[in-house]
Amino acid sequence: MIREAAADDLNALLALYLHLHEKGLPQDAARLKAAWDKILSDPGHHVIVVERDGMLVSSCVCVVVPNLTRDARPYALVENVVTHRDYRNRGLATACLARAREIAAAEGCYKIMLLTSAKDAATLGFYRHAGYDGDEKTAFIMRL
Repeated sequence: MIREAAADDLNALLALYLHLHEKGLPQDAARLKAAWDKILSDPGHHVIVVERDGMLVSSCVCVVVPNLTRDARPYALVENVVTHRDYRNRGLATACLARAREIAAAEGCYKIMLLTSAKDAATLGFYRHAGYDGDEKTAFIMRL
């Protein structure tokens, strides 16, 4: 089942993020709760999840950003694409990305942007196969 995350999905989502790049769970419970509440209350913030066997096994985040250019059409950002190791290569992340695309299209977005730190050919090929162009733009990141 693919759906948007609900308030009681936080712990399951954090456990899934351990299959992304996280080394542990956040320690500051108040900060975590405040961030989760803010995400849930933001109508432009979509945490897409796939549930299998009673647990969250794949997810991505799609954020729709209002914009003043491109005839005031918004754009979307996709982040935190992850699938539990035991559930990979089953099309679950592809389903999450397809749902993000549906959300972005319904919101009138003119583009979706996705950044990845992955360098392996399989992951980059996965994103290309999902419709993302890795050659059109150059990304710059400033760590804070």
